[in-house]
Amino acid sequence: MCGIIGSTGSDGTIDLLLEGIGRLEYRGYDSAGVALQAGDHLWRARVADGTRSLDTLRKLTSDSPDGSRAGIGHTRWATHGKPTDSNAHPHMDCTGQIALVHNGIIDNWRALAERLGVTHEISSETDSELLAHLIEDELTSGCSLVQAVSGALRYVEGSFAVAVLWAQEPGTIVAASRLSPLVVALGSGSDGEPTDVGADRSLNDKSVSVSLPEALLASDTSALLGRVRTYWALEDDEIAVLRPGSIQVTTLSGEAVEPVARRVEWDMNSAQKGGYEDFMSKEMHEQPRAVADTLLDRLMPDGSLTLDEMRITEDELRDVDKVVIVACGSSFHAGLVAKYAIEHWTRLPTEVDIASEFRYRDPILDSHTLVVGISQSGETIDTLQAMKEAGKLRAKVLVISNVVDSSMTRKANGVLYTRAGPEIGVAATKTHLSQLVALEILALYLARLRGTLYPAEAHRLFEDLSRLPDLISTTLDRAQAVSDVAETYSEIRDFFYLGRHVGYPVAMEGALKLKEISYLRAEAYPAGELKHGPIALLEPGTAVVAVATRTRMQGKLLSNVEEVRSRGARVLLVANDGDEVAAAVADDVLWVPKTGHELFSPVIDVIPLQFLAYYLAKKHGLDVDRPRNLAKTVTVE
Repeated sequence: MCGIIGSTGSDGTIDLLLEGIGRLEYRGYDSAGVALQAGDHLWRARVADGTRSLDTLRKLTSDSPDGSRAGIGHTRWATHGKPTDSNAHPHMDCTGQIALVHNGIIDNWRALAERLGVTHEISSETDSELLAHLIEDELTSGCSLVQAVSGALRYVEGSFAVAVLWAQEPGTIVAASRLSPLVVALGSGSDGEPTDVGADRSLNDKSVSVSLPEALLASDTSALLGRVRTYWALEDDEIAVLRPGSIQVTTLSGEAVEPVARRVEWDMNSAQKGGYEDFMSKEMHEQPRAVADTLLDRLMPDGSLTLDEMRITEDELRDVDKVVIVACGSSFHAGLVAKYAIEHWTRLPTEVDIASEFRYRDPILDSHTLVVGISQSGETIDTLQAMKEAGKLRAKVLVISNVVDSSMTRKANGVLYTRAGPEIGVAATKTHLSQLVALEILALYLARLRGTLYPAEAHRLFEDLSRLPDLISTTLDRAQAVSDVAETYSEIRDFFYLGRHVGYPVAMEGALKLKEISYLRAEAYPAGELKHGPIALLEPGTAVVAVATRTRMQGKLLSNVEEVRSRGARVLLVANDGDEVAAAVADDVLWVPKTGHELFSPVIDVIPLQFLAYYLAKKHGLDVDRPRNLAKTVTVE
């Protein structure tokens, strides 16, 4: 949550910052702001105007000072303090000589506020502003900016990605990170080609600065697309000094470090709408390619399957006696589907945990436990912390992520990438389908390795998986039919989603999508649980959406549907093509093709529910890419 961008040495700094903020908006858009070094002083503009914040900021910066070649920018998802102008970043100290942007949460902010409030004028409700005043105090001793930032952060408990300007050190930006992601890069300027410097060189080698006027930083690489091909990620408690054409990285205590150079895997085209009305529709239509790429080159000539980066031996995986899946949101729903697949094909007991609760239930893990963390960004703070806890307890940690070299993947024993490309829309679509497929690959991989599936069985199942991209395309071609159905549900405010077996996680994902982007009340239940309480809420005018494709539990699911229909609910089913038995108990049907195995059905069944949420949001005039109160990447607890 929250997006950070910074640049020094660039021509057109304000344009670079605004462009970067625009690409980072999915991380939060409660407010936006920039600060520039203008001669011997700082210039700032910031505004809290909800989803219009960036447009308003562009107007405010139309008279920004000419010639500024250093600045920082921020787009905010509010944690401490309401979304107001005074709480927007960048924050300044009492002198107006320091400007700071911050992502994260300062756990000991109350104690710091009590201490600083005696001698400083605190002008916001945020924890972030306190950092500016801590740095202000450090600078009174006559130290440099990097020394002041290091000294101030010694007092901080919690997480941070921070970038700081000081009027008395023109052209310098100091950045630091703990738990919250931050990357740095060298660029060639707006008129040059994206640079590929550093892949085989030391970042602290000054020779890399030749002909490279820019030094850049951002909370993720999407803000830097088109300007760099190589970047460095700051690890916990590392601090970077950026000057035009050079970057030096040390620990907070001043010890030199050599960050590993990493390549940007995505390009500009993949982060643009490409003729679609919005990112969500573009990304839904990219799902066949995302799934196909996730499946690509997984099947080896000998019939075995391969993941991406494995530092867990085959013998260690054969000794695993329990699997624990940890995730949040849509990733959690993918994990619930994986539980069925892993237990069915490997006969390993499998638990699925909400990441934010995992560490606090005193989990029972040991060296024979495989913990699987799922995160689109690889930066989800709760899941990242859960992975660290699993490592402390000697479990083997495998991560499923869409971002190469993300924080979670760098700390894992094994990685399985989803290869979906950048997903800008807040609501997960193509990344969710890719996670489902990646987890099915993992289940088959473990089963093949442990001998619970014959090689021929695993090969046949993988062939069924390989047919999914074509089935997804067929389902996408029916989007207009979903739009027509959505029109008849546009006045309904209350939705119940039902499913059984693997249909239940699909129902949960469908309900989440509806809540996220259409702001309609949607609750998901295992269909058999409805009569244990929630059925009391049903009345004429309530919509019930049920996943009724041909799985082993379809008969019982349809009996549950009869129960809600008899109480006046309007019933919308997701059903397989030609299933007249299901159609007979429904008011409306969203038709989908049947998959080769029922455990693969969630990959197809969830697609019409994505479109249902999309079209209902559109019919209510809502921005599907920027739902209120939400951010794409959750980097604060």
